Amino acid sequence: MNRQIKEKRSKRDEDKIDQLDVTSKSVLNRMLREDNKSSSNVKLKEEITDLEALFKQRQDRLWRALRERYHYDTSVKQSQDFLRKHVSSKMPLIIMYTDLVGSTQMSMTLPVEKLVTIIRAFSHEISSVVEIYNGHVLKYVGDAVIAFFSLSFNRYLTYDKAVRCAKWMINVVKYGINPILNKYDYPKLSVKIGIDVGEIVVVQYAYDRSSQIDILGYTMNVAAKITSLTSRDKISVGEKVYELLHPEIQAEFHNLVHRAGEWKYTNRDSGNLYKVYTLI
Repeated sequence: MNRQIKEKRSKRDEDKIDQLDVTSKSVLNRMLREDNKSSSNVKLKEEITDLEALFKQRQDRLWRALRERYHYDTSVKQSQDFLRKHVSSKMPLIIMYTDLVGSTQMSMTLPVEKLVTIIRAFSHEISSVVEIYNGHVLKYVGDAVIAFFSLSFNRYLTYDKAVRCAKWMINVVKYGINPILNKYDYPKLSVKIGIDVGEIVVVQYAYDRSSQIDILGYTMNVAAKITSLTSRDKISVGEKVYELLHPEIQAEFHNLVHRAGEWKYTNRDSGNLYKVYTLI
């Protein structure tokens, strides 16, 4: 009897995987069309050579996590190793906040195990997109993923890359994660993303090599506030980021409208109110 049950479960599992394989191509095409709407001429040096396989892997990973057969191994070791080389110094970084919308409501309505599964899956999949675009995940704060991009010799490319990364995050949640969550009656996820650039200070809290390393600075506060003003499934950037984006990417953004007194940050170079732009 037990053997028959196991065989039936195995058959259902195989059918589910086949179904994901069939749908992944069409979903991937939707993602690629959105990502390339107006940035087809902005090419990354690090091209993703097997996007279809990557997308299938992402869906299968989440599906297995929901069936309690996959354990995520998300880590910030890579970013800690990078920052360790710059401890007690200043450096310019592009900061990206990715905030999961509605997690407070989920924490009040979902069983703990479901909530934990969603947060782990979200954090891991967002982190994997950051890594694809050569960024670093700094830390996880509640339901938010904080990442950064170092400004390489071609800093213009890095600004474009950060925005492309943010677009893929939204697409991964919308077309990759949500369809599977929906099959298991999990709530639909959405995100909001804020990006800014500026000089930060790298701090290690103790002399021991294994102690935590973090970054501090005005830009961290600005990026966090930009995120809080952003609508769901949208990306907002500070004016220093906007000014250095490729013109085709700039055309996708417009001034972020906010209520009086809601935004107080200033451009430290000009002294004027710091402008924020959000994805159309």
